[in-house]
Amino acid sequence: MLDQIALRTELADHYDLSPSLALAEATADIYARMDRVVSPPDWAVFAPYVTAINRLKKERNAVILAHNYMTPEIYHGIADVVGDSLQLAIEATKVETDVIVQCGVHFMTETSKILNPAKTVLIPDMEAGCSLAESITTEGIAEMRAKHPGTPVVTYVNTTAEVKAASDICCTSSNAAQIVAAQESDTVIMTPDKYLAQNIARQVPEKRIVWWDGSCIVHERFTARDLRDFRSHNPDTWIIAHPECPPDVVAEADFSGSTSGIIDYIKREKPGKAMLVTECSMASNISDNLPDVEFVGSCNMCPYMKMITLEMGWMPLSPDGIAMCQACGVESQAEGEGIHG
Repeated sequence: MLDQIALRTELADHYDLSPSLALAEATADIYARMDRVVSPPDWAVFAPYVTAINRLKKERNAVILAHNYMTPEIYHGIADVVGDSLQLAIEATKVETDVIVQCGVHFMTETSKILNPAKTVLIPDMEAGCSLAESITTEGIAEMRAKHPGTPVVTYVNTTAEVKAASDICCTSSNAAQIVAAQESDTVIMTPDKYLAQNIARQVPEKRIVWWDGSCIVHERFTARDLRDFRSHNPDTWIIAHPECPPDVVAEADFSGSTSGIIDYIKREKPGKAMLVTECSMASNISDNLPDVEFVGSCNMCPYMKMITLEMGWMPLSPDGIAMCQACGVESQAEGEGIHG
């Protein structure tokens, strides 16, 4: 566990982090990317942190990768690369800096480290987990193999490195259908997300898919009844759902796809109004680049993603933060045997 108080004190010794209207005005170009969803008073609080972090990135030769579910001040203010799990994994292989700071949950940081074993890869909060990753262990993989001998195991990227290593191949929500279809076996095991597996089964009917009983705490809370009720009062709104939602929810949607797929779909179809059936920050982050789309409706917040705050974002970039992250976090975990199995 990082000594957050000590690191906060260290940064405060070098940077003025008090709210500043002057600094808010000086960073108006950055604020313009999120002014539809972040108020001017809030930006006056965020601006000193954004300025300090962007300066520290240059000093530490670091790059920040941020998932689409990060808050707008992270997504637009300090991130160098944004995207879904697959996009971030691909971009991680192209990074030329010495340090990668992953603004996302723990399994994403592990993935970046696996793809960049020689680089320092850090996460602002080691406690930022994932309900899907926590739903399965290597023992669970062994259990599925015992029940279905000789059947390939396709594991969702939202898992620990050890679980990935115990599987045959990994997928993301972007490429799950293609990965499953490519397996030679008529039967495929999918772990850990039962809803993703059930939705993929509809897309790849030639395969028999058996699944683990895991789910995402964000997407499992949406219901088909909620969507029907919403549509009855908002018939002109396009409903767009993530495939981690239950199948009956996806069936009520006009489109289902990964976060990057959702963005591409909205850019292509240009709906006047859209409801995103996914994590709350998604609509906030993409609204700036889609000014003609009105995002409406409810959403669910991921408590794990929201553990990565702007204030936490600078901690790994301090000298003490890097040292402590290397000692207790992904750096040491990703050097274990299971990662490269």
